[in-house]
This record gives sequence, C-alpha cells and structure tokens, in this order.
Amino acid sequence: MEQVKKAEIMDEGAMRRAINRISYEIIEHNHGAVNLILAGIRTRGVFLAERMADKMEEVEGTRPRVIALDITGFRDDRPGERLAAQLPQMGDISNTTVIIVDDVLSTGRTVRAAMEAVLHMGRAQRIQLAALIDRGHRELPIRPDYIGKNLPTSRAETVRVFMQEFDGKDSVVIMKDAAASQV
Repeated sequence: MEQVKKAEIMDEGAMRRAINRISYEIIEHNHGAVNLILAGIRTRGVFLAERMADKMEEVEGTRPRVIALDITGFRDDRPGERLAAQLPQMGDISNTTVIIVDDVLSTGRTVRAAMEAVLHMGRAQRIQLAALIDRGHRELPIRPDYIGKNLPTSRAETVRVFMQEFDGKDSVVIMKDAAASQV
C-alpha cells in the first residue's frame, strides 16, 4: 500500500484572508466592481468566484456577475473529442473585464481552455486571471494577475483545494506520494 504524506497549507482563516485580499486587489486594479464578470472554472473556481463577488459587493455595493465556466470542450488533452461547449449566456461582453477564477494554477492548460471559452462568448475588453494557488510548472506562457498564495511544488506533489460548498470544509493541502519521493 502506497503511503501519502499530507500537509495543510491553508486553513479556513488563511483561505478567507487570501480570497479577501484577491477581491480587494481586483477592486483596486479595476477601479471598482462595475463591468466585471467573474468566470469561475468548474468546480471549485465557481465557489471562489462567488465568494469574491460577495466580498466585492460588501466593499463596493456592486456585485459582479458570476458565471460557471465549463471548459471541457476546449481542453487540448482530448484530441478529436471537441465537445459542444455549454457556454453560459453572458449578453454583450464588449465593455467588460472577464476575470477567470481558478483554484490551482499549474501548467496553464486549463486557463488556456478557459480563455478560449470566453473568446467564444464574445470579445471582452480585457481578460484577467485570479488563482487561489499558483504552484508553478508552466507549460504555457500564462501568468495570474491575482494570486492567493505562491506554492512552489515538485511534480511528485499534488495540491488539493477543499471548499465548504463542495467538500464540507475549507482547506488547502499538499500531498506527496512516499513512493514517488524515493525515485
């Protein structure tokens, strides 16, 4: 039986502070919350986007729209399997800033698919990226505008984000396969 080592990186309080900090940075950088759309990548990115929108409404009195972004049909790791994307109806996005929200940013491939999905919905004025965790290992030249925590990792490690809405708790853990560390 393989042994997995776990270490909690962020507890509920640390996650709340990171989400609040990202929300404030978005407000500051965009001069408020007007004309923003938070596009959360399913599944946990949607919950993060909802929490950010709640915080922005608390601070600014304006709640940005939140959409759930299903990027399945835009992934590049399933050649020949381009699915009909279930894109949300966003209306005219020409004068908006769409902020893609992801839980863990690594290679950049998920974000690339999310950008393609947004581009299929129209031409936003700008697209920005917010990630709760940036663990490195980029394969594409993608960099987040807003980061909750930089977490350098090895490829043998896995970062898991747990959200109350989906997992029953708020936590970020890093897991390392004991067998992989002996290689």
